[in-house]
Amino acid sequence: MSHETIRICQFGAGRIGAVHAANVTRNPDCTLRYVVDVNAAAAQSLAEEHGAKVCGADAALADEDVDAVIIASSTNTHADLIEAAARAGKAVFCEKPIDLDLARVDAALKVVAEHKTILLVGFNRRYDPHFQALHAAIGGGRIGKVELVAITSRDPEPPPTDYIRVSGGLFRDMMIHDLDMARWLLGEEPVEVFAAASCLVDGRISEAGDVDTAVVTLKTAGGALCQISNSRRAVYGYDQRIEVFGSKGMLRVENPKPTTLEHLDADGTTGDKPLHFFLERYAEAYRRELSHFVDCVATGAAPLTGAEAGRRALVLADAASESLASGRPIRV
Repeated sequence: MSHETIRICQFGAGRIGAVHAANVTRNPDCTLRYVVDVNAAAAQSLAEEHGAKVCGADAALADEDVDAVIIASSTNTHADLIEAAARAGKAVFCEKPIDLDLARVDAALKVVAEHKTILLVGFNRRYDPHFQALHAAIGGGRIGKVELVAITSRDPEPPPTDYIRVSGGLFRDMMIHDLDMARWLLGEEPVEVFAAASCLVDGRISEAGDVDTAVVTLKTAGGALCQISNSRRAVYGYDQRIEVFGSKGMLRVENPKPTTLEHLDADGTTGDKPLHFFLERYAEAYRRELSHFVDCVATGAAPLTGAEAGRRALVLADAASESLASGRPIRV
């Protein structure tokens, strides 16, 4: 690179794009140069807010001063943009998933490998300080050999039905984060996947061909087990908890809350509900994820959540879908 500050072009000016753009602005080691979006008004608004310019994709990628791209646009654009950015010599931060089709993912990753592109896939939960402390404690031998992992991930309410129809389904859209976490915490690859699921929250989700309530069990070659519980509805807030049981004890991460204030009286104890949704719960994780990406661009280091993480999580999500359809465990 010809300059110390990492200059970034961002594709996507929607909800998650606004998060990334704000984090780029706050980070002293990078700057937002361009915003690209098919919605011209959204692109202009976000660019003006953060001192960037609106640009077309081809022109942005042709700018030699652009070091990296953030891909926060719709899923169906991810693979094409990854390939274009790789060929243009830009480092890539892409929101999950790379694509909903494994063959298309493999084609994109072939281009990434050919151009030796730095690619970070946006599994932001690995950058959460609570979960990083959990992973470090496992790696430090605090609970011995990992035997059981329990991951709870429940949204406060379902997304719009129009989104459900193009999301790729609960396993590829929602649970894919938990499947990545399972790989990270188990310390070895799952070799068997079994899924059970229902539609209990909203009948329109079933009409759209998806489920809203699911439990998936993963098994590694060494026999360790992980159970993932997902629901599209949790009336008490965004439920994000993990428990890891090992030969020497247990580690647990509970839901952060707005405050730790509790009220105790003759009727019982009350306190704050969990944070409402992912934007609040994972705000720090998104900041750390971007900082990690900037460090990788500056040093050439491999990202924590690279191409292999993106591919393997999709393989597990595909296996869960196959298991649900067949009613049997799927070997991976």
